[in-house]
Amino acid sequence: MRTKVNLSIESGISDEARELGVNMSRVAETAIAEAIRQERNRQWRDKNRAALDAYAEEVRKTGLPLETQRLF
Repeated sequence: MRTKVNLSIESGISDEARELGVNMSRVAETAIAEAIRQERNRQWRDKNRAALDAYAEEVRKTGLPLETQRLF
């Protein structure tokens, strides 16, 4: 399902996009989806910072788990 939204875009950019046949809705949708993905990742990292830091410290002290089993 699609929904209508209002966006303000610099007129020169929208004029050129129209001239070139760029589908501004699709470009905006793709960019917004990417911004959402990045923000979700940032929030997840912030929420899990303590666990990530603790694991990094454990690896620093003891090395990677099963490191001796690696063949490369």
